[in-house]
Amino acid sequence: MARDYYGTLGVGQKATDQELKRAYRKLARELHPDVNPDEAAQVRFREISTAYEVLSDPEKRRVVDLGGDPLESGGGGAGFSGAGFGGLGDVFEAFFGGGATAGGTRRARGRVQPGASSLLRTKLTLEECARGITKHITVETAILCDSCIGAGTNGDSKPTRCETCRGMGEVQSVQRSFLGQVMTSRPCPTCRGAGEVIPDPCHKCGGDGRVRARREIAARIPAGVGNGMRVRLASQGEVGPGGGPAGDLHVEIVEQAHDVFVRDGDDLHCTIRVPMVDAALGTTVVIETILDGPIELTVDPGTQPGAVSTVRGQGMPKLRAAARGDLHAHLEVVVPARLDSKQADLLRDYKGLRDRERAEVVSSHSATPGGLFSRLRSTFSGR
Repeated sequence: MARDYYGTLGVGQKATDQELKRAYRKLARELHPDVNPDEAAQVRFREISTAYEVLSDPEKRRVVDLGGDPLESGGGGAGFSGAGFGGLGDVFEAFFGGGATAGGTRRARGRVQPGASSLLRTKLTLEECARGITKHITVETAILCDSCIGAGTNGDSKPTRCETCRGMGEVQSVQRSFLGQVMTSRPCPTCRGAGEVIPDPCHKCGGDGRVRARREIAARIPAGVGNGMRVRLASQGEVGPGGGPAGDLHVEIVEQAHDVFVRDGDDLHCTIRVPMVDAALGTTVVIETILDGPIELTVDPGTQPGAVSTVRGQGMPKLRAAARGDLHAHLEVVVPARLDSKQADLLRDYKGLRDRERAEVVSSHSATPGGLFSRLRSTFSGR
């Protein structure tokens, strides 16, 4: 069934070219993705762009007025549409140039094309990754030409059929091969595959329907993102040729190193230097966390070098979830390198009270878990 192109633009069948352009521009201002990012509006924008492209072409409009649809594909003749041929249509088309549409001509791709997606990177601190942030990003991209509203024409002018390819969007040539005569196709060099040209292009965009400009985009970065992750901003990329729908913008996160914490997925790690006496007697240490401010970490009496104290729920937020990772504090016991005479005497007195403790060589099999030999075994066994 033929589509109602007139109804799509909201005009009657006797509408003039000027009325068609006026109706299209009015709808384009309301539905273009730069103005209305709603998905339904984007679908509607593509529909009105197609309708205007058809009705602004005299030959295509004549087909519509006769009850046909110039964009509907036919299946007869030498086209070999492929129905019932197991995909052989593509082979015949490649060698003999089939693929005819209604009216006996190949369908051109048209001037209105979707825009390309874009990628940019933005640096975030660990705190910004944890809290989430609205990042204002300045990008240089293609936006809709505000002079012709994507039409590409100047004033009341309109596109005309390309005489080089006769509106097909491509030119064909015949070459001889061992299979006989082989017909090859390539995009028309005059219209670049659009099937039409603009004799009087818009003075601002040169007929492209879009212009380069700087624009600021507010990118909402959710809490819990990490290095290398990408946030997709729908329809915030480049506007397509002919004022086509904009592509997407992908924002890649570059997480900056933190002075205190090292991130491992949703967990955070930090190192706490504990004096030998505090490790022996026990103490408390204040840690400035990423999200909840200062917390007190208890160092138990007798804490050994390399011990790890874990605080549950003080790590990074899990992306799009209410849970959080953990904070792991690695305790580094510091032995004083220099002692004055009074300190040395006190330690000698302490040593005298524990005269049974002596330095000794022990078997690696009886080494303390987490000690040197235990770590070496874990390292080499993992190879």
